[in-house]
Amino acid sequence: MMQENGQLPVGALVLGASGYVAGELLRWIAGHPEIQLAAAVSASHAGLPIAESFPNLGAALAGDAFVAPAELPQALERAAGEHSGLAAFSAAPHKASAPQVAALIEAADAVGCELPVVDLSADFRHSDPARYQAIYGIPHPAPDLLREFTCGLTELTADDAGAGPGRVAHPGCFATAAALAAAPLRRAGLVEPDLHVSAVTGSTGSGGMPKETTHHPLRHANLFAYKPLRHRHAPEMEDLLAAPGEPPARVRFVPHSGPFARGIHATVFARSRSPLTGDDLDGVFRDFYAGAPLVRVAAAPRLKETVGSATTVVGAATDGETVVAFAALDNLGKGAASGGVQWMNRLLGFPEETGLTVPTPAWL
Repeated sequence: MMQENGQLPVGALVLGASGYVAGELLRWIAGHPEIQLAAAVSASHAGLPIAESFPNLGAALAGDAFVAPAELPQALERAAGEHSGLAAFSAAPHKASAPQVAALIEAADAVGCELPVVDLSADFRHSDPARYQAIYGIPHPAPDLLREFTCGLTELTADDAGAGPGRVAHPGCFATAAALAAAPLRRAGLVEPDLHVSAVTGSTGSGGMPKETTHHPLRHANLFAYKPLRHRHAPEMEDLLAAPGEPPARVRFVPHSGPFARGIHATVFARSRSPLTGDDLDGVFRDFYAGAPLVRVAAAPRLKETVGSATTVVGAATDGETVVAFAALDNLGKGAASGGVQWMNRLLGFPEETGLTVPTPAWL
């Protein structure tokens, strides 16, 4: 479909396209002014209408169906001829994403197509394959690709990251929230490197496969911690919170399951190196995020302000000695799908907020 400016849109290829993150990703792609869905790939849903899995997308993606993985090379070649360029996202689970990404890159190379990739799984977040194996219990499925990927958040990463075709690994939702909360403090050298993180997430963070911890009678009106001090996102937080001239961050993380479907509210506790006031912190946060169109600073971030949006709300408080920093975001949005689109906007040369500023309902 030709755009109003006479230019062809960029065609988006989505791997692992049938899960919760994928459904959110398809929603943002469907409303993007510069990107158009070219293929939604799913082995389990091949040939089925997308609207059967995601009825909320029925009007936007009427007539679109999932594509089988075996059909991807043909879909890629066809899409290359129908769009101004291609962009790939992977919403496949960790351990499964890397082989699919490798196959897609190989298919793109075969037809001479430059292909920026944003992976939303954990498969390319750690550059050391030994570290990946230690965390996930298997050898990395595509170790030769690790050097091609940058892991980070646009707000914390230099503009030239992902140069060339652009290959980016988006951090996990918990890591995203903790990093956006604490990065202003770390990079200004205001706090000691030991950080304590407590965060509550919605049930969609566990994916679409039913399990005891997401079963409604157990999750509703309930709150409980899980994997305290041993969650796999803690090493990601430490990587994201590295700061020039500062000792490595040491993160102690306790995640909680909350009685809601979407969103993360994170609190980071740190020891101040010198006395601070609330006004000091407000200024630090506003200066740090002055060029971040999808981050808003508020004294007390609230979850409902972010659910369904691409925006993160951050803030901080202090008693002069202890600093607490907060972040509220949508785990499916900035924590995954819209964060991935934000990265792709940068890789394609669009303003980062392109297609991501659509207002969401005020009362959910």
